[in-house]
Amino acid sequence: MSRVAYVNGVYQPHGQAVVHIEDRGFQFADGVYEVWSVFDGRLADYQGHLSRLARSLTELRIDIPMSAQSLGIVLRETIRRNRVRNGIVYIQITRGT
Repeated sequence: MSRVAYVNGVYQPHGQAVVHIEDRGFQFADGVYEVWSVFDGRLADYQGHLSRLARSLTELRIDIPMSAQSLGIVLRETIRRNRVRNGIVYIQITRGT
């Protein structure tokens, strides 16, 4: 089974997922990442991680790219498409290009 990534609003094969060379996250580490544990197909401590992500983005003055509800949908769909039962979901949000 090949892995699936969600990049810039599109689900795509992991091996084809790319970030623009001038993305500030790539060039200067200008971004925030968060890692969620997944147990039995469910995100652990969703609200706690979401709060920390929002706080970190606010501190760096990076716009939150979607609502909490939309992010939850993306995370759950990524878990589903990758058939993750127990593992992690890693997300990175950058300032962009």
